[in-house]
Amino acid sequence: MLSINPKDIRTSLLHGYLLSAVAPRPIAFASTVDAEGRVNLSPFSFFNVFSSNPPILVFSPSRRVKDNTIKHTLKNIHATREVVINVVNYDMVHQMSLSSSDFAEGVNEFEKSGLTMLKSDIVKPFRVAESPVQMECKVNDIIALGTEGGAGNLIICEVVKFHIDEDVLDKDGHVIQEKLDLVARAGGSYYTRANKGFFEIPKPLSTVGIGVDRFPEEIKNSMVLTGNDLGMLGNVEALPNEDEVAAFVQDLGGRYPNIKTASHREKHKLAQNYLSYGDVDSAWKILLS
Repeated sequence: MLSINPKDIRTSLLHGYLLSAVAPRPIAFASTVDAEGRVNLSPFSFFNVFSSNPPILVFSPSRRVKDNTIKHTLKNIHATREVVINVVNYDMVHQMSLSSSDFAEGVNEFEKSGLTMLKSDIVKPFRVAESPVQMECKVNDIIALGTEGGAGNLIICEVVKFHIDEDVLDKDGHVIQEKLDLVARAGGSYYTRANKGFFEIPKPLSTVGIGVDRFPEEIKNSMVLTGNDLGMLGNVEALPNEDEVAAFVQDLGGRYPNIKTASHREKHKLAQNYLSYGDVDSAWKILLS
């Protein structure tokens, strides 16, 4: 058995061991606003519930291991002391992953990930309309656990209002866990889905994806493509150019001779098929043909 003194290895390696060993972990999809009212949305898997009376949630935005900077969520919470914790189900997991890209301060991750802002009743941060459970919270305390890269910051927050989608409740008002269909985080690129086991999502680009807000309108508002499809499509650095699209379409013509005259719906269904295999590049070329 490998035995390790945490002080003897680099933080990035220790970080990986911890995230793989303490898993699966629930995901806090945290919505905040800064002092100027600019919106931020980011997921955190250092998260759990710690009390029901009062109802207390705790999550931890860590200092970045690579450069010891702090995340916009932490800055915003210091400024406003409010947050909305949204749970993440399978239908929105790719959009959640896209929102974790290192977008510049002030960029609205709701728009980048194609998620819908829903006004809260008590706090200023918006709720994620697609989330089946949304919890408006006031922050009771912020506890810094260190000053070096990788150090956590415990955000102790009290739920002041719950919002639960009635579709995940039975006739007695109890949550049907299977309908909630939550996902949880594990090490590396791994997630897990209730009753389904592990699956992988490629980590967002280090160069930052274009985001759903940069899509052509007919793609952004597709009646075929799901939220997960949009999340996958948004995690590209740039769209293919006209020459790349033309070459792909010419090659595709043997299998789909009507691709050039196909309707948006037909193209979206075909692109969705490519996305089911993780082929985002081909999906984009079909959509832009």
